[in-house]
Amino acid sequence: MSRYIVLPLMIVALVADARPAHAQTAGADGTCPAHDGTVGTPIEIVRYLADDALEGRFSGSPGEACAAEYIARSFAALGLEPAGSDGFFQELELATIAAPHAPAGRGRNVLGLLRGDGGAADEVVIIGAHYDHLGRGEFGSTGEMGEIHNGADDNASGVAAMIDAARRLSEGARPSRSVLFIAFTGEELGLIGSGYYAKNPVIPLERTAAMINLDMVGRLEGGDLIVYGVGTASEWEAILPAANVEPAISMAFEPSGFGPSDHTSFYASDIPVLHLFSNVHGDYHRETDDWEKIDVPGLERVAHLTANIAREVANRPGRLAVISGVGERAQRSGGYGAWLGTVPDFTPVDHGVLLAGVTEGSPASEAGLRKGDILVGIGDADVGTLQAFTDVLRAHRPGDEVLLRFIRDGRALEAPVVLGDRANRPR
Repeated sequence: MSRYIVLPLMIVALVADARPAHAQTAGADGTCPAHDGTVGTPIEIVRYLADDALEGRFSGSPGEACAAEYIARSFAALGLEPAGSDGFFQELELATIAAPHAPAGRGRNVLGLLRGDGGAADEVVIIGAHYDHLGRGEFGSTGEMGEIHNGADDNASGVAAMIDAARRLSEGARPSRSVLFIAFTGEELGLIGSGYYAKNPVIPLERTAAMINLDMVGRLEGGDLIVYGVGTASEWEAILPAANVEPAISMAFEPSGFGPSDHTSFYASDIPVLHLFSNVHGDYHRETDDWEKIDVPGLERVAHLTANIAREVANRPGRLAVISGVGERAQRSGGYGAWLGTVPDFTPVDHGVLLAGVTEGSPASEAGLRKGDILVGIGDADVGTLQAFTDVLRAHRPGDEVLLRFIRDGRALEAPVVLGDRANRPR
């Protein structure tokens, strides 16, 4: 999940089992870890993509190229049609005027099409997940720079759920509409791959019925699956319960179609979207986001739900009617400005920002804030939503002294704090 659209996140974990890790390192000569060309189980997919050999899948790197080849082989094994401009691939420049911070060179989106079997087969439902991560953490890490950041949850889990959803949808009767599966490059650098696709679609956006985004879906662990975008089409209200009958996942709903991941690129183009997300944890953007912490049964249930949602949309007689402008389009936070050090929990609350924790040594930590607190105000300003919190913090400067207002165990509390400098925050 990109840190370029919201404030940094974080908090906990679980376990799994599968194949042994690969030993071979992805090299500049194109050598990739061995893969027999078959479609793995979700945890096997996570293990391949989150192996040290891929060195964190930084955009444009040899490790990311190996991941792209692996995803393309998986699509081919499922019988998906190549849907890119070059087989399964859609190449793009990473560094652009809109993303000058990106590395020079080219990245690749990976596209596979499951052709529909009905009168609406020329229309598509998109299921997407980004496959890049932070490499060795030189860019965007909240942990130890120089260490491999494997990104098992962020976002090998989303890719695994996408591929497993493709497997489920390719078995048995084909849906009426086609389903396009896209693994995006450059999400961590600012939604580069999805932004490029939205401007250069292989199937016109006017024939795109909806986009379902999977980003960080590997830590369900009995909690709610947070579903963003339910306000982008009124039809989601009927589709989601119908799709959830068998996986029976507890869900928490958020209406906004904008957020810190690739669905934003599609909602900005007036496509109804959903973003599935199993919440934040302490390994977010750290070198500790490894495959052993994935909730395997939970990941499989998310894949099941995803396939069901896509099938429901693909088989509907009519198109979903997009509702535009639901939620504010968040601005990039960048690396400068006032810093508090709170870690938001994305589970909805009636009012305020629920905290998953605070960064050690941060102003928030020194003020005594902790996990479970609900931040409701900074100075005289109300922070009823995460967007409001972002806007209020952006209006302040490093060194400003403000009064934090928050709720803890039903009690209203206050604490003074001196805001830090985002550019100099501890890593």
